[in-house]
This record gives sequence, C-alpha cells and structure tokens, in this order.
Amino acid sequence: MVKYILKRVIYSILILLLVSLLLYLIMRMLPNDFVDKTYESQLNSGVMTKEDLHRIKETLGIADNSFKGIMRGYGDWLKNALRGDLGLSLKYQAPVGQVISDHMWISFGIAMFAFIFQFIIAIPLGIKAATHQYGAVDYTTSVLAMVGISLPSFFLAYLLMRVLSIELGWFPLQGIDSGRGSGFDLGDLLWHMVLPMLTIIIGSIGGLMRHTRTNTLEVLNQDYVRTARAKGLSERKVVYKHVFRNTMVPIVTMTAGIIPGLFGGMMILEKVFAIDGIGRIAYEAMGVGDFPLVMGYNMFISILTVLGTLLSDLAYMLVDPRIKISK
Repeated sequence: MVKYILKRVIYSILILLLVSLLLYLIMRMLPNDFVDKTYESQLNSGVMTKEDLHRIKETLGIADNSFKGIMRGYGDWLKNALRGDLGLSLKYQAPVGQVISDHMWISFGIAMFAFIFQFIIAIPLGIKAATHQYGAVDYTTSVLAMVGISLPSFFLAYLLMRVLSIELGWFPLQGIDSGRGSGFDLGDLLWHMVLPMLTIIIGSIGGLMRHTRTNTLEVLNQDYVRTARAKGLSERKVVYKHVFRNTMVPIVTMTAGIIPGLFGGMMILEKVFAIDGIGRIAYEAMGVGDFPLVMGYNMFISILTVLGTLLSDLAYMLVDPRIKISK
C-alpha cells in the first residue's frame, strides 16, 4: 500500500511538471501582452520608448521569445514555484499565491456545496430511474438530464436570473451580499449563492445521474441480484445493500474530475453573477495578459485534478474490498 502510494505520488509530480511546461509554453505564445497593453498609450505619446518596454519585460523574464529564452524563463519560474513563489500578479500588483488564497474560498464554498448536492440528488434519481425503467420517472429524469447536459452554463444562468430574480424577485440578481454594511451575514450570503449553485447543480447532475442509471441497470441483471430476490429480500434491501454498493466503483472514477471541473466552470459563472471568486479573477487576468496569475490559477486546477485522481484510486478499496492494489 505504501509503495503504491509513493509510486502514484511520483507519477503525479511528473505529470504536474509536464503540465506546467506545456502551460508555460502556451502562455508565452498567447497574443495578449500585459506590458504592451498597459504602456501602449505612453509608447504612442512618446513618454516611453521601446527600449523602456524591453527593460520592463526583461525584469519580468518575458523579453526573449526564442525557444531558448522561453525555456530559460520556464526554468526560473519552476525554481521560484518550488520555493512557493508564483510571481507577482501584473494586474493586481500582489503575489499570485496571495491573490489566489484571497479569492478561492468563495469559489471553493460554492463548488463544495454543489458537489455535495450533486451526489445527494443525482445518485438517488439515477437509481430510481433504473429500478423504474421505461416508466414515468425514467423518462422524466432522462429528459431533465439531457436538458442539464445540453444547456451551456452561461445560458442556464441567464435563464434562472431572468425567471427567478427579474420576473419573480425571489433571489438577488448578482453579487454575494446586499451591501447593507452591517458586517458579515451568513444568511444573506447563502441567499445570494442560491442561483449560482442551482446553475452548477442543474448543469452537472445529468452526467452523474445517467452514469448511475446505466451502472445500476447493469448490476440489476446480475445473477446474485436474482438470487437475493429469490431468497425473499425486500426490493429496497436488494437495491441499496447489494446493487448500490457495486455501482460505486464507476461513480468513484467520475469524482476525480468533478471538483476540478466545477472550479474550471466557475470562470464564466462568476463573471455572470459578479462573484469576486478565483474564477472571475483568472478570467479577467487572462483578458489582460496577466501571465503569472493565469499560470498560478492553471497550476491550481492541475493540482486539484491530480489529487482527485489519486484519491479516487485509493477510494476504490473502500467501496469494494475485493479490489487489490498492485505495486
């Protein structure tokens, strides 16, 4: 077990190194340049010269766009990153790590609540649809799942805002507080989070629900299920004791990408709902070419993905003790 974990950790580190290299190469090739955009007016008016811009880029380590220069820049970035220094955000003029830590918690809270509710809603509905195959429940959940999968998140967000906020006035339109200036109000915060979480949940439960339904149908046709029914066990006990446990292994596989996927999807969602989270910050940083912050955000998502995959591999033994880990 220890050898397996160590091997997986080593593989994860190698994957992160490769991902960081690819991300750095992509970011250096993007047309957006923060320095050029920031000092464009001063360059055009003659206040600054191209040599001045070049010196600023040299300070940031992005002046040489040759392959050798880019690799040298990557080496410097990696060396600093291993010491915990992700650089200085050009847009916010603060350390990248500080910007991420200051804005990630609201995104993390929304993502975790959506993750929990996604499982609470999708798995029982998937099992219900499988045990009532070709019935009203099955057709209804299938239609809802297809709607959730098909609708783009930004369109679904605008639809919910139009109906539940503008037309009915049930929920706040945007932001995370009412701006009353009375300090932190948990109830007000949660009330503002209803529409963003509804958007995430509706858009994400479809895939998990269909996956659960498919796996449950497959297990329901197994011989041991028919044997359990022949012994006189109640249908509820057959489904939730024997069938459900054996559908968990494929579901655990899906969880590896759910949380990183939720964080990745927060970019557009936070922009639509005017939430000052890490997704919106990264989206705006990408728009202005804030290279260090975008690199830090993408590495943050990459680490979440690798950790999710590692944890899902280890969770296989918990949901099915018959699975043995090979060294």
